[in-house]
Amino acid sequence: MPLTRGKKPAFTAGNKIPKLNATSENQEEGPQVKRSSSPPHGAPKKRTAFIDITNAHKVHISLPGKKKKKEAAAKKQVKKTSAAASLSAKNHANLTKSSSESSEDTPTEAAAPVEELVAAAPPAAGEVPAHLQKQQIPAEFDIDSENSEDCYMCPEYAKDIFDYLKRREEKFVLHDYMSDQTSLNPEMRAILIDWLVEVQENFELYHETLYLAVKMADHYLAKTPVHRELLQLVGSTTMLIASKFEERSPPCVDDFLYICDDAYKREEIISMEANILQTLSFDISIPIPYRFLRRYAKCVSSGMDTLTLARFYCEMSLMEMELVSARGSLLASACLLLALVTKDLGGWGPVLQFHSGYQAADLAPVVRKLHEVLSAPPDDKLKAIRHKYSHKVFFEVASLPMVNSDILEEALSQ
Repeated sequence: MPLTRGKKPAFTAGNKIPKLNATSENQEEGPQVKRSSSPPHGAPKKRTAFIDITNAHKVHISLPGKKKKKEAAAKKQVKKTSAAASLSAKNHANLTKSSSESSEDTPTEAAAPVEELVAAAPPAAGEVPAHLQKQQIPAEFDIDSENSEDCYMCPEYAKDIFDYLKRREEKFVLHDYMSDQTSLNPEMRAILIDWLVEVQENFELYHETLYLAVKMADHYLAKTPVHRELLQLVGSTTMLIASKFEERSPPCVDDFLYICDDAYKREEIISMEANILQTLSFDISIPIPYRFLRRYAKCVSSGMDTLTLARFYCEMSLMEMELVSARGSLLASACLLLALVTKDLGGWGPVLQFHSGYQAADLAPVVRKLHEVLSAPPDDKLKAIRHKYSHKVFFEVASLPMVNSDILEEALSQ
């Protein structure tokens, strides 16, 4: 019978752990007598499971049944070497004989120059190879030098890291898969994401966990037909996987069984977890818009209220099926631009263009779609995100009015 989570097993008189004997045949009485290293008669010998990798080059491992094979292989190698040596000597003698005969019959000609393979010169001492050299960032676009003393910010690699994430997005481009799901529709997906937002709040999970769970669910649904009765199981399982990936102390399976009101069994969640990971080939390090959003907000030194407004827009975009195909970096850029225009803090300046790689014209279609979605009357069934960002902790950004469309178009035309 499984033990109750968080409780220690109670031992009664009938199931006490038997005490070890005070002495054995290899142990003498006395408080400071060492136990003999030799095992008792018939007991298995102790052995080290792993070899210290720092001394692995000094250790010779002989596997059972391999000695005879190695000796036979060595003898065969000796025979091959001797045969090759005799053949080489014979060829050399024939070549010498033929060259002497030809030199007697024909006059000596100048030997043709032989091209020598010249190895690439190694880099000079202290010189960094070209592929490892740090890319030069103009001073006006440098946003990381201020953190040069903070190793946790990785200022030397920050630009390279986000350039890599942006390239990696091409591997995770999604399409509108809902036409392939005969039992689902976009409204069901939106309800699932609204519920996942509540789960993220109840468990106090990172925002990265929420975004990764939604991304994994979309990629899984794009490859596997799912019945509507299993949609919540898919969502809760992707949240479980994302928690293991992002959180320092992730919730356990029992927590997700509880949050699903025991609609599923433990075996079903574990089986779905294995199915999702195999379907995604265990490649779940998917670039998410939230990381790009924080990076781009740093480019303009935006305040926490502006960043929170952009986060609200970005979280609302998760429920829109039409924005599933948008890359995370593009979506994050559009949300930040919309927040900057709403707060009257300017448009998409040169620093943002440099670090994001997007011009304002590239963001225009996504920005217009976001403005349309956020300007529409709220759905009574989907309240979690608006309720979350109506709290004072999030500066009550959900209650802010949307910017006028004419002002927005002016910002997009710059």
